[in-house]
Amino acid sequence: MRRAIPAVVLGILASGCRSNSAAADAGSARDPSDARREIVDLMRAQEVAWNQGDIAAFMELGYWRSPDLTFYSGGEVSRGFEEMLARYRKNYEGPGKERGTLAFTQLDVVPLAGGVALARGRWDLDYVAKKDVGGLFTLALRHTEAGWRIVHDHTSVDG
Repeated sequence: MRRAIPAVVLGILASGCRSNSAAADAGSARDPSDARREIVDLMRAQEVAWNQGDIAAFMELGYWRSPDLTFYSGGEVSRGFEEMLARYRKNYEGPGKERGTLAFTQLDVVPLAGGVALARGRWDLDYVAKKDVGGLFTLALRHTEAGWRIVHDHTSVDG
């Protein structure tokens, strides 16, 4: 069963990323330790952007700017960069909305092959005026000309 997960992720990445296979190939010879460090650095930069109130930068830094980007959470599927950005803005920006302070912990990055990787861990939002929230995530990433980008995000919320 454990071997099936990377095969499934590679299948998703291959089918969703055909339009830019040259960029994915550019990452195929990457050192796994470099990939791990670069992806953790990317996620730390996302934390900073979020905590500075810049949701657009949070998205631009980490997510693939494509209509093929997918986000699974709470039994719902969002498709595309713009839809995902709109979802974040709806939930975290505007009057009466609190963005919270974001922290990624328990990060585990697994380089797979051909410039693709899996990252998993925990996310937490600490709020001032409401109950804190958090959960687990699994990200499928690929290396592009712009660097590592999340092509699929599956996030759960603690029960």
